[in-house]
Amino acid sequence: MSLKRAHKPLEALQRLTKQVSFQFHQQYHSAMSMKPALTLKIGQQLRMTPQLQQAIKLLQLSTLDLQQEIQEALDSNLMLEEFDEERENTSAEETPQETVEPLADDTFESTDADHLNEPTASDLDPNSAEDFIDTEVHDTEIDGDVVSDSSELMDSETLSDELPVDSVWEDVYDALPSGSASGSGFDEDGESFDARNSPQITVQSHLLEQINLLNLSEHDEVIALHLIDGLDHEGMLRLDLTEILEAMPLEWDIEIDEIEAVLHLLQHLDPLGIAARDLQECLMIQLKAIREPSETKSIAMTLVESHLPSLGNRDFAFLLKNLRITETQLQAAITLIQGLNPKPGADLINIESHYVVPDVIVTKRNNRWTVELNPSINPKIRVNPEYASLVKRSDTSPDQTYLRDQMQEARWFIKSLQQRNDTLLRVATKIMEVQVGFLDHGDGAMKPLVLHDIAEDVGLHESTISRVTTQKYIDTPLGVYELKYFFSSHVGTHSGGEVSSTAIRAKIKALIQQENTRKPLSDSKLAALLAEDNIDVARRTVAKYREALMIPPSNERKQLT
Repeated sequence: MSLKRAHKPLEALQRLTKQVSFQFHQQYHSAMSMKPALTLKIGQQLRMTPQLQQAIKLLQLSTLDLQQEIQEALDSNLMLEEFDEERENTSAEETPQETVEPLADDTFESTDADHLNEPTASDLDPNSAEDFIDTEVHDTEIDGDVVSDSSELMDSETLSDELPVDSVWEDVYDALPSGSASGSGFDEDGESFDARNSPQITVQSHLLEQINLLNLSEHDEVIALHLIDGLDHEGMLRLDLTEILEAMPLEWDIEIDEIEAVLHLLQHLDPLGIAARDLQECLMIQLKAIREPSETKSIAMTLVESHLPSLGNRDFAFLLKNLRITETQLQAAITLIQGLNPKPGADLINIESHYVVPDVIVTKRNNRWTVELNPSINPKIRVNPEYASLVKRSDTSPDQTYLRDQMQEARWFIKSLQQRNDTLLRVATKIMEVQVGFLDHGDGAMKPLVLHDIAEDVGLHESTISRVTTQKYIDTPLGVYELKYFFSSHVGTHSGGEVSSTAIRAKIKALIQQENTRKPLSDSKLAALLAEDNIDVARRTVAKYREALMIPPSNERKQLT
C-alpha cells in the first residue's frame, strides 16, 4: 500500500510536466506563425468598380438630372464633344476634305427595340462588370500610327495675315420666325420676358402696392402694415385685433374701432375678401359687394350667415325645411356661393411649373405598337477626333498621360450612357408588351405587374428595374405616365383569377361618374357592384382606392340636380 502511494505523486508530476510541455509548444508555434511571411490565397470578392458606379448613377437619374450630368461631363472632359450628325454631313458635302472619322464605339446613338431585345454586355450585373469595362475597340489614332503632332501643322508661313472670324452673326443670334416682331416681349415658348424674370408676387407685396396709392395717415398706415404682416399665404388674417392694439404706441391713443376700420378698408381691396378672419366673413364680404339685390342673394347670405355648417355637410333636407324654399331656389343660391372665392390670396401665389419630358415614346405603326427612345432628351456626344489624334500610346509624358486618362474616362462615360439607354428601352418595351391592353383600352385593361416579373423577363435584378422605372416617363397616346404607374398589385376574383388594382380604381371612377348625384354610391354599394363584376374587394379597400383617386365620400358628393 505504501508503494502505491509513493507512485501517485510521481504520476501526477509526470502528467503536469507533459501538460506544461504541450502548452509551451503551442505558444511557440503560435509565436512563430506571427512572424512576417509570404502566403498565397485564392478567393473571390464582389467589388463596385468606379465605372460600374458611374453606370448605376446614370441609370437612376431623371431626364433633367441626366442632361445636367452630361453637360458637366462635356465641361470637365476635353475629349467629349456634342455634335450634330446632320449638320456635319451637310458641311462635309459643301467642303469636301480629309477628316478624321469618329470612333464607332464613341458615338452615342439611340437604338431600336429589336436590337435592344438582344442581351447586352453586362446589363449592370456586377459579375460581368469587368467585361463592361474592358470592352474597347482598337484605334490606330491612340496607338500613334497615323497622326502627327499638331504643333507641326501650326507653321507661321501657313497662317494668312488676316485670320477669318470664328463666328458670324447668324451663329449667335438666330433669325426671328416669320411674322414675329422684334419687340414683342415674348420668347420662343410664348412666355413674357417680364413674367419670367419678374420677382415673385406675394399677398403682402400685392397689398403694399395698393396701400402706397392710398392717402392714409401715419397711424392708419402703421396699422395696415401690421394687418398685412398677419396674413397667411391664402390671404386670411391670423392675428387677433387686440394683439395689434397692444403693439401700438400708448401716446397714439389708438382704439379698437380704428383698427377695425383699417381692416374693413383692406378687405375691400383687390382681391375682394382678402384679410378676412374666417370663411364666413370672406364670403359675406363678397356677397355684400353684389350691388343688385335679388332673392338668390338674400338666400345665399342667409345660408352663409346662419347655416354654413349644414351647407358644408350638404344637408339639403334640413335647409329646405328651415328656410322654406324650393329646390330651385336653393340650387340657385348654392351656385352663387360656389362662384365666390373662399381663398382670395391663393390666386396671387406664383406656382412654379414643372414640365415632364418623356424618356420613351410609344406609337402605333402598321397596327403594331413601337417603343423608342425620345431622341430630343439625350444629345449625341462622342470623343473629339482632333484631340484623340494627339494621343500617342508610346509617349509617357505627363501631358500624354493626362490625355489618355481623359480618353478613357470619355469612353467609359459614353458606354455608360449607351448602357443606360439600352436598359431603359428594353425595360420599357417589356412593360408595354405586358400592358398592351392599356394602350388599346385604357386603365380598365391594366394587368397586375410587379418588378419581379419584368426582372425575370429581361434578366436583370429587381433593384435595377426599380432604378430604371423611377422618374422615367413614357409618352403614350393616352398621356404621359411614369413607368412606375404600370406596376400594380393584384386582387383576386370570385372565379380564381386576378385583376390589377389600377383597373379596379378605373372601374370605381367610372361607377362614380355614372352615379345619381342625388343619391351617390356609398363604399359598400361600390363593393357590391364590383362583386357583381366578379371582383372580390372589401369596403375598406374601396375606400382606400377612392381616396387615392381624391374622390370625396358619398355625403360630400350629394347634389340637388
